[in-house]
Amino acid sequence: MNPLLEASIIAVRDCMGIGSDETVLVLADAPCANIGKALFEVCKEMCREVFYLEIVPRKINGEEPPAEIAELMKSVDAVIAPLSKSITHTDARRNACKANSRVGTMPGITEEIMIRTMRADYNRISRLTEKVTEILNKGKLARLTTPLGTDLKIPIHGINAISSTGLVREPGKFGNLPSGESYLMPEEGKAEGVYYVDGSLAGIGLIEEAPIKITIEKGMAVKIEGGAQANKFDEMIGEVGKDARNLAELGIGTNYLAEIKGTVLEDEKVAGTVHLALGNNVSMGGTVNVGFHVDGIIKNPTLKIDDFVLLDNGKMRIK
Repeated sequence: MNPLLEASIIAVRDCMGIGSDETVLVLADAPCANIGKALFEVCKEMCREVFYLEIVPRKINGEEPPAEIAELMKSVDAVIAPLSKSITHTDARRNACKANSRVGTMPGITEEIMIRTMRADYNRISRLTEKVTEILNKGKLARLTTPLGTDLKIPIHGINAISSTGLVREPGKFGNLPSGESYLMPEEGKAEGVYYVDGSLAGIGLIEEAPIKITIEKGMAVKIEGGAQANKFDEMIGEVGKDARNLAELGIGTNYLAEIKGTVLEDEKVAGTVHLALGNNVSMGGTVNVGFHVDGIIKNPTLKIDDFVLLDNGKMRIK
């Protein structure tokens, strides 16, 4: 069988749990059309009705899809969205889940990523992810350091972490495919310090020159330094406005097959990495609702949750 179709079967059958009596929307754009069509072909054999729609690619991660699409997302049992830009942190996705649709988002997915990462044991990934979530839920303060000079204190007291396990089977649930991360928003307006993005950055790709240094004061990115990639990122934020500077997310990757390749969908899932995002945090219970959510991947992190060392120079301390 075609490897892309094999991967699509795992996504539809195992990860999304699509049933024979269900309706499914496969939402794609031109860069991800081959994957969308493979998912459509698989869904035709597994569900009652499937719709395949292509939209014009969004400009940035977190930009809303067309209103007509948002309405359709609420009316089906499941949405699978291989798109070049993420709709995970949009009102359209949130409203679809409120209407009991379940949504699997695949921002920036490529055929190579799809074929390689969908071979993972997502039950294994789920078990580790839930353990990380439990530790985050009990924590009050996260402290992140790296050999490059990252030193960031992130208050998380009372914040509920979210497990993105790659299993999106219940009504109203959402998550990435492929997946494997536990994440939460920091307490708003409280994080302090600096961090260096040295893996990859959504909308930029692999960090190939100087690491991007981001200074955080009272939960906001007040300074972005580095080379040309840092300047480009600063310009992206400037086009959106002040709310795009909000430190929106702390995430820990838990997928043992994921690799840093320059596509954040996969990069942020790499076991032993941390990612931090700026912008929208509404999906995590926050108040910053802006059409911008951009993750940066940090390699070789040491992450302490209160007195417990969860990651030690990129090595997970739990199994």
